Parts: sequence; C-alpha cells; structure tokens
Amino acid sequence: MLVFVLNQHGEPLMPCKPRKARHLLDEKKAKIVKRTPFTIQLLYGSSGYKQPISLGVDAGTKQIGFSATTSTKVLLEGEVQLRTDIQDLLATRRAMRNARRSRKTRYRQARFLNRKKPKGWLAPSIQHKVDAHLKLIRMIHRLLPIKHLTIEVAQFDIQKIKNPDISGDLYQKGDQLGFWNVREYVFFRDKHMCQHCKGKSKDNILNVHHIESRRTGGDSPNNLITLCETCHHKIHQQKLEHLFQRKSRSLRDASQMTVMRWFIYNAVKEAYPYVKLTYGFLTKNTRIQNGLEKRHAVDARCISGNPLGEAPKVSYLFRQVRANNRQLHKMTIGKKGKRKANKAERLVHGYQLFDKVQYEEQTCFVFGRRKNGYFDLRTIAGFSIHKSASYKKLTLLEKAKTWLVDIQSEGGEGRSQP
Repeated sequence: MLVFVLNQHGEPLMPCKPRKARHLLDEKKAKIVKRTPFTIQLLYGSSGYKQPISLGVDAGTKQIGFSATTSTKVLLEGEVQLRTDIQDLLATRRAMRNARRSRKTRYRQARFLNRKKPKGWLAPSIQHKVDAHLKLIRMIHRLLPIKHLTIEVAQFDIQKIKNPDISGDLYQKGDQLGFWNVREYVFFRDKHMCQHCKGKSKDNILNVHHIESRRTGGDSPNNLITLCETCHHKIHQQKLEHLFQRKSRSLRDASQMTVMRWFIYNAVKEAYPYVKLTYGFLTKNTRIQNGLEKRHAVDARCISGNPLGEAPKVSYLFRQVRANNRQLHKMTIGKKGKRKANKAERLVHGYQLFDKVQYEEQTCFVFGRRKNGYFDLRTIAGFSIHKSASYKKLTLLEKAKTWLVDIQSEGGEGRSQP
C-alpha cells in the first residue's frame, strides 16, 4: 500500500512506500494530513519529480470505479457506492407536504415565485450522481499529479446503434469491433440470460441470435436476442427460428444515461480540458483480451489505458451517506393517529452517526446509537460487527463525513488502516 505525498504548497507528488513515509515523519520532515487514504505533507522543499499518471473512471448510477495508473503500476484503485435513497426520501417528503396542505390551515399568501427551473436543471437524484463523479475526480487530482483522464460514460453508443454509418477513429478498427457495441447492449437488455431456457442449460457462453436473417433484418437491437450457445445451436439445427419475434423495446434508460454523461463530461472538461470519453464495449473488449476479472475497479484500470499494470494488494471503498436528517416526525402513524417525534441527540458520549471507530482491533462505523451509550457497529459494506457495543470500548479514528472510506483486501474484506 502506498502513501500519498503533498509538497509544501499542498500540490500532489508521486506516492512513496510506508517505510519512507515513516522515516520522514520520525525526522519531523513531514506531517500527517489525512488518515484514509494515508497522506502526508512535506515540510521542506522537494524536486517535485513526477511520472505521467492516467486516471480511468467507470461512471455509473449506483457504483463508480476508479483507477490511477502508470505504465507499470496501479497507484490508486477502488470503488464508490452512491446513494440510492434520494428518490424515496423526496417521495416521503412530498407525501407529508401534501397531507399537511390538505388539512384546514390558515392561508399564507405567496411571497415570491420560485417555481421556474433554471437552465440545465436535473432531477435531484441525477444531479447527486453527477456531483459525485465530479467530487471523486477532484479528490484524486488532489492526491496524485494526473496527466490523462478518461471516463466511460455508457456501456454502448446510442448514436452508433441508431446510425451504423458513423465514421471516426473509434470505428476504423473493423466491423467486428463495431458489432461489440450492439452486442453489449443486447446482453444488457436481456440481463445476460438466455431468453429460451432462462439459464436451465447451465451454459455460461452467450451468443447473439438474429431473429430475422441478417440480410433482411440487419444488426439492429430489436432483431437480436440473447441465447446460450446450447440453445443457439439447437435453434438452427432444428429450424426453430419461428419461436422468436422481433423486440420493440424503448431505449429510454440508455438515453437517460446518454443525457447524464454530457453533464459529467462538460463539467469535468471545464476543470480538466484533457478529459476523454470511452464506452463500455471497448472496456469489455480490453478486459477479455487481457484475461482480467469483472469488477468496476478493474474496468477503470482498463479505461486508464494500462490494464496490465501491477495490481495493488488493497483497494479503497467509498460509500456515500446522508449528511443530515431534518425530518421532525416519523412517517409511520402510531396510536391515536399521532406520529412519533424523529429526534435524536447528535452526539452520544462524543460519538455520532457514521464516525469511524475501532472496536476490539476492528475498524468499523457507527450506524446506530442509543442515549445510554450503546452503538450499532458495522463495516463500510454494512456487515454487522456488534449490535450493542458500549462506548467505553470504542476509540475514535475519524469524524463522520458524507463519504465513508475504508480499504479492502483483494478478497473484498475490510482491513484496518495501519
């Protein structure tokens, strides 16, 4: 595991090994500025030697993969788990407001008109995802001297599907590579499952079958269907093509991601003009050719352009959580038609929600608290450590933030920071 280094002015330098960082700290030549990821700042002038570092970002609506690499080594790699509760929380708030307005209350005249949506408005749940991508990229740029930035914004290119005659550098690599784009979309649409046997054949090899012949139906997505290799051979050998009809499913979900990607790209480009876009079908092709496993962080490594860089022993896992809960009453209606007050002390014996603590040599987070000083402790992934641990056995490591962070071993298990 590497230690990230900043110079006297807070600008990122190349990371160093823990042994060197320990010597710098012992000799009072550096100070600790962050625990996770472990970062030090030099207290003296340095030459500022830097290598070209490429950052790959696997954009998504639930998880983001990231990987910062050189030509030979992976310096920083991990995943971010985004919030998925925003839409439900807004729906709850809307329901409570509607109920309050339906009651007999005094009329309050409007003081100002604030119902006009500004230009470039996005739904709060989507805006949150866009902001999360920007925050992640800014954070990594503060840790490492990034020179190249590539973002994967979609699994497939909608424009290529709608217009197969598009030309450009991306499409000058042969017909087979272009077909990977449509092929990946068909697998995504069919949830990577054989549409004939629904997985009963136990054949993990998937093929794309043309419902009508390629000559008459072409390679459009509604003429393609996912079949396992066993069923695919059976359909052609027994001439059972009549069992399937052309699909006419909308590209609405993919189109929403297409809109979202331009907000991400334009916002990032303002701060980092060297950003480039790529697509998932290219990433998958690179991953398969190099024999790598399927993970968001590994996909980001392929996106960075250095898929065969020396993999790290640990990776980082970030998880976004809610900053504040301003709800005054619980949504559930109790006895006599009353709702319980949704009030809890922020600090209980000096600890609050999502504080990073140490309990019996285990690093965990506070996910629940009681006034008597007992806490619900879990890992960053949500696995329970103790449902009622006394505050006397806890040691505070880091104060709560909206981005929880911990390091993960190769097997995906949590590991405490040295």
